[in-house]
Amino acid sequence: MANNKPIIFVLGGPGCGKGTQCERIVRDFGFLHLSAGDLLRDEVKRKSELGKKCEQLMKDGKLVPAEVTLSLLSKAMKDANNAKGYLIDGFPRALEQAQAFDKTVGRPNLVIFLECPQDVMEKRLLKRGETSGRSDDNLETIMKRFETFQKESLPVIAFYRKLKAGLVLQQSSVPPPDMVYKEMELIIRKAITPVISTRDAYSQCSLWPGPDCPNILNMDNPI
Repeated sequence: MANNKPIIFVLGGPGCGKGTQCERIVRDFGFLHLSAGDLLRDEVKRKSELGKKCEQLMKDGKLVPAEVTLSLLSKAMKDANNAKGYLIDGFPRALEQAQAFDKTVGRPNLVIFLECPQDVMEKRLLKRGETSGRSDDNLETIMKRFETFQKESLPVIAFYRKLKAGLVLQQSSVPPPDMVYKEMELIIRKAITPVISTRDAYSQCSLWPGPDCPNILNMDNPI
């Protein structure tokens, strides 16, 4: 955890619905949502030298160097000390990014892997490209992004699976968004409930109230 606050990673291929699910998690848990892609695109908009380099890499469907993304994320996290927790979308995208974050920031409480067939993601991205104005929402770049995801990002999932049992929540994102979220919500609640004393148990439940609280917090058996 960063400053003893929960961290959740939301991973998956381009167009799998990471942003859509993050909106629901933020709504219910009040976490700060940090999108690695948005942070990079903001840097591009500033037209800095770093932004220009990032823009070309993104157009080519390639990954931005780990130290650049990690630096932007770390700064955003430090600037939001009042956040209840951190919801990080689209990071880490490569094994070196995962290892660097684990070493310099901390280990996530949960890694959500949204699984979705490539043909479904492709249709979603092309549809989004009609209005998004994003330079990477075109067929040529989309195919490069799929290739990069297969090569660079899937090993990240394997890394977290080996790191700790139950750390990765694999969820199909093909069904309607609300159905996808409903299947994940209880697991998210349990993952972010810290180890607390009996004295603090019910106050913790009040932070993230839900029907599962009585099952998670058993006052006769301290957590």
